[in-house]
Amino acid sequence: MLKRALLGATALALLAGSASAADLATRYPVKAAPIPVQTFSWTGFYIGGNVGWGWADNTYDVTPFGSLVGYSYSPGTGNGFIGGLQTGYNYQFANNVVVGVEADLDWSDIGSSTVVAGGPFTGGSISQNIDYFGTIRARLGYGIDRFLPYITGGAAWAKQNFSDFYGNTYNDTKWGWTAGAGVEYAITNNWTVKAEYLYLGFNKNTTNDFFGDSYSVGSNISTAKLGVNYKF
Repeated sequence: MLKRALLGATALALLAGSASAADLATRYPVKAAPIPVQTFSWTGFYIGGNVGWGWADNTYDVTPFGSLVGYSYSPGTGNGFIGGLQTGYNYQFANNVVVGVEADLDWSDIGSSTVVAGGPFTGGSISQNIDYFGTIRARLGYGIDRFLPYITGGAAWAKQNFSDFYGNTYNDTKWGWTAGAGVEYAITNNWTVKAEYLYLGFNKNTTNDFFGDSYSVGSNISTAKLGVNYKF
């Protein structure tokens, strides 16, 4: 009787050991959860500066008093250095689309002066200059981590000066439109660099002088700029 009890207990112990070994055999090592990779976000306010080169496509049309014939002259393409400041705000959506708004102000050395050749005003001079200009624009881009290509457009204004062989002068701020594109890259979480092209278009300014002569002045500006921003 005792022998049978011992044999039963031994059998139970062997079965329990086999079951434990089977459980251990089916257990797999647990891997640590992957650490999420943090991507750069373009959302936030920023402020910065820029330098570059600008050129203006200048036009000048004059119609003498009582004449049905007008004369068009080209004062040439004025060009020069530009530099200034910009500030704005970006918001990046979950699908990486980035929308924003930016305003900038640039001082300008863009100007041209030429001597008229041909027509009744041969030998007269025309001068056109851009003292400073600015834009207020929307931006639309797509964030590829730290790389942001974008298009932009909005309103533009420029302080323009003009003088001609009549002694006429024009010194005023004109409003127009602007459009362009650029690329921006974040070198750190706060500092970014960018390259940008903008075209600024303005309507001609038409004026009549004391003698009844009519003249129209036009200047459209193109700019290529390099800039740096600090993102808050």
